Amino acid sequence: MWLVILVCQLGLILRTEAQIPEQCITSETNRAPENSDITVVCGTEFMDLNILLCPMYHARYNESLMFLNNQNQKGCLGTADWDVTPPVLRFRFPLNESAMESCSNSFKIINEVGSGQFSDFSNVQYVNISGAVTSLDPTSGMITYKPQVLYKFSCLYPMQYILNNSQLGVSGVNLVINDNNGSFISTLSMQLYQDEDYEDILFIPQTGLKLKTKIYVAVKATNLTERFNVLLDRCFATTSPYPTINNDQAYDLFVGCVRDPQTKVDINGASQVAHFSFEAFRFVEHKNQTISTFYLHCTTRLCEVSSCSSLMPDCESGNGKRRRREVQEVSGNATVSSPAIFVGKQSADEPQTFSASHDVTSESNYSSPVVAVIVCIVVLAILLVAMAVYFALHIRRKKPIIQ
Repeated sequence: MWLVILVCQLGLILRTEAQIPEQCITSETNRAPENSDITVVCGTEFMDLNILLCPMYHARYNESLMFLNNQNQKGCLGTADWDVTPPVLRFRFPLNESAMESCSNSFKIINEVGSGQFSDFSNVQYVNISGAVTSLDPTSGMITYKPQVLYKFSCLYPMQYILNNSQLGVSGVNLVINDNNGSFISTLSMQLYQDEDYEDILFIPQTGLKLKTKIYVAVKATNLTERFNVLLDRCFATTSPYPTINNDQAYDLFVGCVRDPQTKVDINGASQVAHFSFEAFRFVEHKNQTISTFYLHCTTRLCEVSSCSSLMPDCESGNGKRRRREVQEVSGNATVSSPAIFVGKQSADEPQTFSASHDVTSESNYSSPVVAVIVCIVVLAILLVAMAVYFALHIRRKKPIIQ
């Protein structure tokens, strides 16, 4: 009994000395700090850091002694969340110049030569944001028995990326690209319009659009900071909802400077939305079908506003033609895609015509009254001739004979 009481008192003494909160006493995270204590979510507007609190208390620190990059100021402190299990210390800061400078985070643009799935592009840009959450030791003496707690973090933002669309017939796509310490989350969507002002959404009837109907396409990014724009490098069409880079199965609307004659790019790399238009066409493989069905796909990247123009292909000098990907260099299907596009056989600038079967039926229906009139006229003519013969014979019989 005395042993139990002694253990309890010892526990209270240790708790008081280390100032360990009640939530941490029985927590599995009540241990020395580890690298795995930090979770990083790299969003397009904010970076979020979640660090386990109990290891900090175990090391004789608390939330008021943990700062971003050792910057001892209020804006670089985190917020303790004791309502979750296990408790965490949360940091959130926006991805803008002022936030980077105030808490001394590192913000670097990295240029690399494209390789692998980015082998189409000679210049690939990445954004690397990095820093550390460090402990501030309040000890005023010359020595301390507290360990230094340091949590490093980084986010690698590939400004050129390909969207993974695993859902069929859905134009909005969520993107998550993971690196060792975080994930980059973005959303792109593709919308089809019927007017050059991109205001009226295109309605595609089940009977299909008319050939050469103008289709206006908008690819838009949401939740981006003003630092980035949307840049389309390739848009192509396939008869399958699954995008493919196989040249035998995809028809390119444009790749770099190489464009379909009816395709016009209006805005690209100049804002967070890209605009282009093309005319409705049919795939030759659907020549025996009433409706030709295909899907539009766009390979998209982000570019830093100040460098977007340098990433655009130089079409005037002839150096803007990029080679197409080889199938083996691409792992999986990755694009932002449109819903199904239906195109009928009738051209938008041709008058309406009927099929051969309609012509035969229409001609037959039209000629029936004519034939009836002709028959009536013939019958009437026969009757008139018969009556004339009858009256002629009758008058001849009644005529007197002169002696």
